[in-house]
Amino acid sequence: MPEPVPPLASPVDVPLADLVRSAGARLSRAGVTDPAVDAELLAAHVLGTSRGAVQGAAIRGDSITAARAAEFDALVERRCARVPLQHLTGVAPFRHLELAVGPGVFVPRPETEMVAQLAIDALRAAASASPIAVDLGTGSGAIALSLATEVPHARVFAAENSVDAFVWTKENAARIGADNLRLAFIDLEHAFGDLDGTVSVVVSNPPYVPDAAIPRDPEVRHYDPPAALYGGEDGLDVVRTLSRVGLRLAHPGGLIVIEHGEWQGEAIRAILAADGWQAAATHPDLTTRDRATTALRPA
Repeated sequence: MPEPVPPLASPVDVPLADLVRSAGARLSRAGVTDPAVDAELLAAHVLGTSRGAVQGAAIRGDSITAARAAEFDALVERRCARVPLQHLTGVAPFRHLELAVGPGVFVPRPETEMVAQLAIDALRAAASASPIAVDLGTGSGAIALSLATEVPHARVFAAENSVDAFVWTKENAARIGADNLRLAFIDLEHAFGDLDGTVSVVVSNPPYVPDAAIPRDPEVRHYDPPAALYGGEDGLDVVRTLSRVGLRLAHPGGLIVIEHGEWQGEAIRAILAADGWQAAATHPDLTTRDRATTALRPA
């Protein structure tokens, strides 16, 4: 562990550039992946502005008050302890959305944006004036709200069975607003029986980490809910359920989209094919790692 750095204490205004530079160095020593970025985002949060504005202010040589500097320093200290950045700022960007997140809900990742894109593309292409999409295990509501806001003529249904996560789901739905979104507090295995055979797109970012594969990053290991991470011995217990539920929900030709780890595509294609899905295919994310598998409901 790095040696603790004494908290900043100054009775006068402090140059912002010095603060951000010092914070970046501290975060780097603590093992944070993008220390300079996190330092700027924490400063932006404290100052109620954007990261770009912080960069501009630092270039101009602006200073901030000692009180603001102390507030910033306290957040940096917590980030050095590997509290997730999103828990400190209270928000996580996802596509065009800004989602409220915190303890009890899985923080949406950039790689899930391409999973949402696969579902959005299929929903837009659906041969219906009002196609239906279902997001199973919606968590913060990231995928469901992306579908609802980017395909406004669709009807989107989202299921979540964690009390803690559902609080965040409801908050994000209220903050963002989507009249075409319906939330349900229910286990995904039993969700939306009234929609059986009518759904154009079934999508999910399920727990898929094998039980013995403890994540390396402290932000994930200590702060993401275990129920959103671990999927049984091989990580695919929930995927097996999703395959069966998707067959129940989807109409002929409907698409299922499942996020997964980069090593799981072949196993998931096999699960889907064994259940009767057709044209199973695995898709890479922007880092070229396998990230999602899709398949079509047979006629």
